[in-house]
Amino acid sequence: MSTKLDEFRSYRAKMNDRISQIDHLGIKRFLNLDGAAYKEGTLDSKTKELLGLVASAVLRCNDCIDYHLIQCIDAGWKDEELYDALNVALIVGGSIFIPHLRHAVETIDTLRTERKPLEV
Repeated sequence: MSTKLDEFRSYRAKMNDRISQIDHLGIKRFLNLDGAAYKEGTLDSKTKELLGLVASAVLRCNDCIDYHLIQCIDAGWKDEELYDALNVALIVGGSIFIPHLRHAVETIDTLRTERKPLEV
């Protein structure tokens, strides 16, 4: 059964492939800058992904929330840590963020279900 997260991943991959075919210097520069922002630096990549999650949450971008939650969970953040970060977004963003908080919690639950080892 396909989930909303599966559809997100498929659409994102398809459109990223399409965008990579566009020969536009400004678009290429921005995408390179975006990728470089999350590389190791003074802050580690794990922390940068958490910052990306909070920023995306405050901006109320569900696609961005999903992307950063995938990255954060892959980086090893625990649910309690993600909830704490999302609380910061809630405080900064206000009650208008609550529908996106619901979305974020659903995404975390979906990702954790995907990563559960298969029972034999």
